[in-house]
Amino acid sequence: MKVLRRLVLVVLALAVGYPALLAFQIWDQSHNDEVHSADAIVVLGAAQYNGKPSPVFKARLDQAAYLYDEGLSETVVVTGGKQPGDSFTEADAGEAYLAEAHGIPSDRILAESEGRTTFESLQGVRAIAREQGMQSVLLVSDPLHSKRIKTIALDLGFDRAYASPASYAELDRSRATKARELVHEVGSLLAYRWLQR
Repeated sequence: MKVLRRLVLVVLALAVGYPALLAFQIWDQSHNDEVHSADAIVVLGAAQYNGKPSPVFKARLDQAAYLYDEGLSETVVVTGGKQPGDSFTEADAGEAYLAEAHGIPSDRILAESEGRTTFESLQGVRAIAREQGMQSVLLVSDPLHSKRIKTIALDLGFDRAYASPASYAELDRSRATKARELVHEVGSLLAYRWLQR
């Protein structure tokens, strides 16, 4: 019985401890702005409304434009497919916004317009990267998304992956919203790692 009790305690410790460790890693990564040169700046898509980026997507695109203007890469990759009934993909909306609002030349913007999940989008980016000979990426998304997108990018074979998130000041997130996002990211990273085994 002692062995069984110890086994149960170990299992409970892992069930609680591992998600807690992931939560810390996600939170810690969200506070690191890894401004670093790379072969491409990659913007993870978010909602768009008839070709116009949502506030969340706009914050990500503005951060990507800042990084581009700082000379950290000569290429920006926008990602994201479309929902049923949409006329535009997220990548379409992102590309148009970067060109119109920030003056980034269209030949400096590449689009991955098929992905409907983070993993699918980054798979598409990896395919583009292989064609273009790109080995490193500077990833732009929400702060709490940073750990997962870095993990996936490295798993997909990028030599180097950095994260430079849009700021929470731009995203205007409440504490309750951040807490929900943290729980979501822990669950998503757990699911990703489980499915990858």
